[in-house]
Amino acid sequence: MGKPVLRIIIPCYNEEEVLPITAPMFLEKLTALMEAGKISRRSKILFIDDGSRDKTWEIIQALARQDSHFMGIKQSRNRGHQNAVLAGLMESKDHCDITISIDCDGQDDINAMDEMVDAYLDGCEIVYGVRSKRDTDTFFKRFTAQSFYKVLRSMGVDSVYNHADYRLVSSRVLQEFANFKEVNLFLRGMFPLVGFKSTSVYYERHERIAGESHYPLRKMLALAFDGITSLSVKPLHLITTLGGIIAAFSFIGVIWTLIVALCGNTVPGWASMTCIICFIGGVQLICLGVIGAYVGKIFLEVKQRPRYIISDRTEDRL
Repeated sequence: MGKPVLRIIIPCYNEEEVLPITAPMFLEKLTALMEAGKISRRSKILFIDDGSRDKTWEIIQALARQDSHFMGIKQSRNRGHQNAVLAGLMESKDHCDITISIDCDGQDDINAMDEMVDAYLDGCEIVYGVRSKRDTDTFFKRFTAQSFYKVLRSMGVDSVYNHADYRLVSSRVLQEFANFKEVNLFLRGMFPLVGFKSTSVYYERHERIAGESHYPLRKMLALAFDGITSLSVKPLHLITTLGGIIAAFSFIGVIWTLIVALCGNTVPGWASMTCIICFIGGVQLICLGVIGAYVGKIFLEVKQRPRYIISDRTEDRL
């Protein structure tokens, strides 16, 4: 068995400030892995420009001209982080033995790649990069992130706690993963569904080196909701249960109303009736919203539109 060919998959969106800083760091790590004899010298770094509006693509092109270990692809428009990672994985699955996906901002510890490759050489097909602690996060971010993973688990989504999208995946897994055709992507919940032998590598996450985060609270909440509704039908079961509970209480209320009316103790008033109507109406709208989210996902899935479109590529010189 020869040395595995590695591709480091790096999604980029408006990263002109941080990319010139982190690109040499990724190249240094790739070189160190090659010199240590862990990976093939045909290994590469693949940048995926997710429809950036700044000079990110120009920087990627310049990097590819400077060093043949750099290469890049450009999406025709912004499709989101998950689609960008998927594009890199699918474009690489037939040209390498292993991939490691990592964000461009330098927050994930690139030295964890050594342990990832070692775990692969020991027989693991998927290696998850997991944050060992969240000391650098604010209390609000730490609380929301931990709640995010707990909610996913409670909803039946099989995800790795404190794992984002820093992971090693073998080409064998990617060949099977290519059979997952859904348009609504939540990669950190989809890879555990593939199976195969897996393990986790723990690391400390750093502050962003430069630029601003492209994942504010709004996008994090949207990702969480997508993850739940894409991989679990438990919310539908929950609203069915909620409907049954409310129906039971309503039935009890009807009996109580009849008893009071027969006893002649009724008191006219609109406040209680208005509260009940508003409560029932609110619950119904929430339930319709959840059902509507699932119907919307079905609408998107049946169209079978492409999940990514590559509009440009750098020249492969290796």
